[in-house]
Parts: sequence; C-alpha cells; structure tokens
Amino acid sequence: MRSLTVASALLLVTAACGGGGDEPAKTADGKDVLTIAVWAYDQTPEFKALFDAFEAENPTIDIQPVDLLAGDDYAEKVTTMLAGGDKTDVLTMKNVTDYARYGTRGQLADLTDVVDGLPRESYRGLDAFDLDGTYYALPYRQDFWVLYYNKKLVGDADLSNLTWDEYAALAKSLTKGEGAEKVYGAYHHVWRSVVQAIAASQNGGDQLGGDYSWMADQYATTLDLEKAGAIMPWSTANSQKVSYDSQFSTGKAAMLPMGAWYSARLIADKAAGKHDTDWGVAPMPQPAKGAGVKTFGSPTAFAVNKNARNAEAARAFVEFASGEKGATAVAKIGIYPSFTNDAVLAAYAGVAGMPNDETAKKAFAPDEIMLEMPVSETSSDVDAILKEEHELIMAGEKPVPDGITEMGDRVKNEVG
Repeated sequence: MRSLTVASALLLVTAACGGGGDEPAKTADGKDVLTIAVWAYDQTPEFKALFDAFEAENPTIDIQPVDLLAGDDYAEKVTTMLAGGDKTDVLTMKNVTDYARYGTRGQLADLTDVVDGLPRESYRGLDAFDLDGTYYALPYRQDFWVLYYNKKLVGDADLSNLTWDEYAALAKSLTKGEGAEKVYGAYHHVWRSVVQAIAASQNGGDQLGGDYSWMADQYATTLDLEKAGAIMPWSTANSQKVSYDSQFSTGKAAMLPMGAWYSARLIADKAAGKHDTDWGVAPMPQPAKGAGVKTFGSPTAFAVNKNARNAEAARAFVEFASGEKGATAVAKIGIYPSFTNDAVLAAYAGVAGMPNDETAKKAFAPDEIMLEMPVSETSSDVDAILKEEHELIMAGEKPVPDGITEMGDRVKNEVG
C-alpha cells in the first residue's frame, strides 16, 4: 500500500485513541511502517521522490502516506487529527502559520538538537521555524512566487521586467473569446496571498501590524482586471473550486502568478502526456522598474508528531528530507529545495523541461523573498481575519477601503 486516504487517516485517529500500543506497525514482510501525512499525493510528485529515495537507503522501512486529499483543507484535517491524539509519525508542515500553531501547542517533537548540527549557511527558510529558540520542523522545500506564462498565447511579449501596470495591460490585450471558448489574459487564484502577500513583499507591508493601507494598490489592480474581464471573477473561481492548473495547463489563461513548486507538476504532467503546453517562467511583476525583483514565498517542512509510533524512523526521515540527499531528490524533479549547494542547484537547472532562458534565470534568482506570513503566536489569528476580509472584498460585499479598515480594526481589537 503506497497511500492511505483521509478516511483511513481518521481510522488512525480512532486507533490511536483506543490505545492499541505504541510499537511501530509492521508490514507482512516485516518492515517497519512509517506513516507520513501529506496532501494530494498523486498530484504532488515531490512526496514520491522523497519517499522512494529514503526507502532505497533504508530498506527495512516502508513509508505509507496518509493522504489528506484536499490541499486547501489540509491544515484543518491535521488539526483535527492532532486534537484526537493521532499517532501518524511525520506531519508535513504546509506553511509556517499552521506550524506555529502546532508548535506552540506542544504537539510536535523538539528537533533543536538536529538544527544545531546543520550547516545553516546552506539552508533557505530554516529561521522561519525558530519558535523562541526551539525548532519543531526542518524545511525541505523553499518556494517563492514567479509568473508562469503560455508561450504560444503570450507570443513575443517581453515579460522579463514587467510592472503591474504593464502586466495588467498585457493581460487585457491577451484576453480573447467568450463563454466556454474564452481565454483569459491571466488567472489569479482565490488565495488572499495573491493580493496581500504580493503587496506586503513589494511595499514593505507588515501583515501583523494592523495598518493595511499598503494593500490598496494591489486590490485596485486585481479588481480592475476582473472588471475588464481579463481574469476569471473571484466569485466564480471560489464557488466552482477552480484549480489554477485547470486554467493554465489547458490554455485557458495566458499568465499565472504562482509558486515555483508548480514547475514540478507541469514537467511531470507534460512528460505523462496530460498536457502539451509550451510554458515559461518570468519574474513577478513589480510596482515600478529599477528596484529589483521582490517576491514572497514560504518554506515547506516535515515535523515529527510528538505522539509518533515510529519516532526514531520519523526523525531519520525528517533529517534525510531536509539534507543534501533529500534536496537532490526533489531538485531532480523541479522542486526548489531548502538545502542548496552547487551540485543541488545544478540538478535543479538540469531537469528536462525546466525553463532555462535568461528570463527564467532571473525569475529563479529574485533579489528579495519575504516570508508569506510572519511567524508569531498571533499569525494564525491574524491570517484568519485577513482571509475573511479578503473574501468579502473580492466577493464585492465590501469596498476596498472599508475592508482594509475592518482588517486593521479587527486585528487590533481581536488579536491585540
């Protein structure tokens, strides 16, 4: 068995609460079972790459993914599992906001001793997991946002140094057709980060600070594109649960702001014959020219469940995944790892199908990468408020100035 479904994950919770012993489970041929919580296993190729590499070096261990399926609900499902005393060995930390919540609740094993022995200069994103000097997770992936584009639809347009005004004008010019045949100039996903984290990274905004006036211009750009019909309406994308891949890889959108992790899926799916899109990567558009490329991102990590049944193997896997061998495994499929050296970067650049033109090289080497959400004991609460107000603005239920004011008032009054 390579993957457990969410239903199976809930059964694990029940079994854990029933107290069926803490010894690691065994497979029929005597291997120790190591369970790892993931999301959308079949659509996230990095997991298989890491698991296969680890099992090759540890033939007495059998990794069984606990696939929680729906990516957007992953954090909620992990929260429920942990609250129920679940004993899944390794938990994937999809973002630092959720990590901070689990870490401060004492639900993760302390990995500070491992961090103390790491070559910190080789890691990106490691500091994001510092909770008052204690580390409960190790990053294996360092994402940052870039601009994907369909070469056929964009044509000879130069995307190497776009401002947001130029991007908006281009998106409008590339929008063609009507109804089911319509091709949008761009697709903006429903996440709040597509507006708020972009604005924070490029305008110096503090998402925990309570003053959100710096978001106004990015909201204006996004809503103007929607009004012009150059991007799918947020309400449509949200209500129909549209995936960004379904828009970009099928040629329904010419451009897509998205995390660098998407490259691996595009490469894998194209090799499997699931799409034939000729795609490229460009730097994120900027407010103005001349200030360098500023973008945002977030490391993804693995943590050991404090109630893990197979804690020893879990720690070994987390160390492997975050180190050079794990980095090489994910770099070879087009995932930008947290750990880098010359050999790992060469493996990443050499992936078949990975764009390597000058525009792509600029995109993959941004001047500044701001953390998608600052790590704090208040991050989760603030994140929920910003998400709620973002949805009200994008659904047309609040004007931008009112939504921004409400964000500040709520953060100050409800969080402090």
